[in-house]
Amino acid sequence: MLPLQDNIPSRTTPVVNYLMIAICSVVFILQLNQKQDEPSLIDQYGMIPARVSHTSPPENTVVLRPVETPFGLQLIRTEGKLPYPPSAIPAWATLLTCVFLHGGWMHFFGNMWFLWIFGDNVEDRYGHFGYLIFYLLCGVAASAAHYAASPTSIIPTIGASGAIAGVMGAYLLLYPKARVLTLVPLVIFFPVYSIPAPVFLGFWFFVQFYQGVVASKEAAAGVAWWAHIGGFIVGLVVTRFLGSKRKLHPKVERIRPGSERIVYSQASPWSRGRRLN
Repeated sequence: MLPLQDNIPSRTTPVVNYLMIAICSVVFILQLNQKQDEPSLIDQYGMIPARVSHTSPPENTVVLRPVETPFGLQLIRTEGKLPYPPSAIPAWATLLTCVFLHGGWMHFFGNMWFLWIFGDNVEDRYGHFGYLIFYLLCGVAASAAHYAASPTSIIPTIGASGAIAGVMGAYLLLYPKARVLTLVPLVIFFPVYSIPAPVFLGFWFFVQFYQGVVASKEAAAGVAWWAHIGGFIVGLVVTRFLGSKRKLHPKVERIRPGSERIVYSQASPWSRGRRLN
């Protein structure tokens, strides 16, 4: 499902959301313009779990390598360099820098579009500085969740989707009555539906969790599903906590022209310990 628009406008200009999109765009352009003989930005700044586990790797270490033998393919213990390149910064810092890297056009545009749809409203409730801290926190937490799930992986982990998952988790709590105009591709038909935000976001999280469980069992995943899951949960927890402390701005009462009318209370959604719908 592809979200096209939600029906809740932002009261303020989401400058931090624009800034995150701009930084990711600049970094992606730098990636596209790298020469083949230059060190890859993904290798230098992507989060490789095995590299984080060995922040000061020795020159040589015992590794398992697949070797063809008369009895078939076997893993042989040999000495050699670690199977990952060195990072340009401390390995632990790549838990943050990997959030600004992307692996291709679809990866980049998909992430930026989701951030564009949901980020402005969350920034409206958090405030500019609060949203910046929240976004980066969710990004690091998502990287940490993937690291915890695959601490020995030598595959670079990149992408803003973990941080954006945190934004989506926050949106779920902050705008429970919002609706998302959604494109649902059905082979040759492309119908558009107005879907309640909890249904859209709940289905998205279910897919991430299901794929995370299946991918972990099959030991083969091209997507960091647990980064999405971790980011989403952290977004929920942090937003729930700050809402209970009344640290967030009140909800907006306006809706976008042409959308179904929805009126929100100006009170905190966690007033007196319960959400006001």
